[in-house]
Amino acid sequence: MQDLHGYYLEDLEVGMSDSYAKTITDADVVLFAGLSGDNNPIHINDEYAKTTPFKQRIVHGMFSAALISTVAGTRLPGPGAIYIDQQLKFKAPVHIGDTATASLTVTEIDERRRRVKCRTDVHVGDTLVATGEGTFMVDRREA
Repeated sequence: MQDLHGYYLEDLEVGMSDSYAKTITDADVVLFAGLSGDNNPIHINDEYAKTTPFKQRIVHGMFSAALISTVAGTRLPGPGAIYIDQQLKFKAPVHIGDTATASLTVTEIDERRRRVKCRTDVHVGDTLVATGEGTFMVDRREA
């Protein structure tokens, strides 16, 4: 089972970071709408979206949050970490065809409580589209 575990608390240092990039397709948006139940026409209806300030469909904001979760659960802190909290602000829309890159950077480690805080950002190119802070519970290495 050791191969399935990510970083242990003792392995982490402030400043460590990792990321995940995904080019978002129409199918991704439709599947996310079906999975989440969020069928807001801004995400799935071209004609409606043209009447909005965005003038085109936009990707669900929580899709960006899911990309953050991908980094946390598979890379940093990785498998075994438990998501405790996420604060998130959406700064700009993501469009179908964009490549969104989610990144986590360790900002604080509380060894006593086994909590790790990370800055969580999502960019499309140089544009910050979502930003916040996540907190994770991370296992200690067994003695």
